Amino acid sequence: MSTKEAWDEGGEEPRAPQAKGWSELFLKEDWWAIWLGLGIVVIAFLFFAGGSSIKWIAITPGKWSNFGQLGSHFAAHIGQYIAQFIVWAIILGIALRAMGYKVGEFLPSFVFIYVVSIIIFMIGAWDQASHYNLEPPLVALILGMLISNLIGLPKWMDTGFRVEFYIKTGIVLLGATLPFTLIVWAGPVAIFQASLVSIVTFLVIYFAATKMGLDRRLAATLGAGGAVCGVSGAIAIAGAVGAKKEHAPIAITMVILWAIVMIFFLPLVSRALSLHTGVAGAWIGTSEFADAAGFAAAQSYGNLGGQVPGINGTLDDSIFAFTLMKVVGRDIWIGIWAFVMAIIATTRWEVKPGQKPRPGEIWWRFPKFVIGFVLASIIMTIIASQYSVADYNKIVKPMLVGPILALRTWAFIFCFFSIGLTTRFRELAATGTKPFWAFTTGVVVNVILGFILSTMVFATHWSTLTLPH
Repeated sequence: MSTKEAWDEGGEEPRAPQAKGWSELFLKEDWWAIWLGLGIVVIAFLFFAGGSSIKWIAITPGKWSNFGQLGSHFAAHIGQYIAQFIVWAIILGIALRAMGYKVGEFLPSFVFIYVVSIIIFMIGAWDQASHYNLEPPLVALILGMLISNLIGLPKWMDTGFRVEFYIKTGIVLLGATLPFTLIVWAGPVAIFQASLVSIVTFLVIYFAATKMGLDRRLAATLGAGGAVCGVSGAIAIAGAVGAKKEHAPIAITMVILWAIVMIFFLPLVSRALSLHTGVAGAWIGTSEFADAAGFAAAQSYGNLGGQVPGINGTLDDSIFAFTLMKVVGRDIWIGIWAFVMAIIATTRWEVKPGQKPRPGEIWWRFPKFVIGFVLASIIMTIIASQYSVADYNKIVKPMLVGPILALRTWAFIFCFFSIGLTTRFRELAATGTKPFWAFTTGVVVNVILGFILSTMVFATHWSTLTLPH
């Protein structure tokens, strides 16, 4: 399957009829992502309210250092993995069937995706994985690309590589792990810094790309990939502006490339300058382009706190600052950018002389799964408001948020692996070097601005930041 075909959502596959009116709620991928994501959140809450948890079904491999431990884990929990596979296969299969895809082709393909995803999780759970930066999302991408470009797979498996569906469902679940109360705990400094860098980076990439003659829809998709939430942001904005099917993969490739570079670059420079771990965590959160890659960088540098002469702070300082900057401060821009760009695209870019913009087109274009992200966050905010920060961390997080986060990670792994499986280097190379240079321009500005804000303007804030208790 080529990259272009992957983003055409079906190629020669049977398609659902054009959704109109209320039928859109059951025929559109965005709405199914909402139903699945919110359904998981509601079920998780019902178990939690009853004094239980869905932790049993949200199984992932635990830390291991030898194959004996790994074997023991699967011997003890194989039933949970089978049950989880069945649940994923049923809910995804029902959704795809409703959208007009062949379940008979999806299920065998999904078996392959799920089994390889377990292997990817196993690699990430190795106790030396962080030392080699073997974070599951990055492993999934690289492994998928290797299979796609060196081996290849039968075309009938295409039905299972539902890149957008997996990421949209994961984004809805992401909302449940980001209650609005986190924004209050983050404070105005984190929100201001994240917002400033997000806006500046987007504008720099956008204007650089358009000056180079690139389609403004591609320019907007590239800008979102660098400014917001990497892969998630690129997909959301691509849908909002009506981008061509090859635009999102181009942006995702840029995100992946620079995310990998920053895993090594940011901690290396931070160590050379002996930055406080909290300050470095904020800089990494400001300048990394993917959550998994950023977490790996923040964790690797945080481990140096108190261990290397001249580096103050702790691992928690680094992780907390990174979380506030990237996961809270920048990721919340997904919905905002999607809404703004949907309005701009439909009222400015696509209106012909003498033609009035159609307000309904904004709604049609707006990525509906963002609504699910907001609703999930609101639900979790209402729940979290009943607890103190300490009780939230002690009770709500492990019993309710933790399992949802685990299932969100599964959805993201399905997505990243599918991205790799649908990426063809020869097709991306055909787009030329302009997207790379436009994105790189934003990278340079992002890194420098983030460094100034983290190490100079707000250095005291990040070096004295403490976890809420």
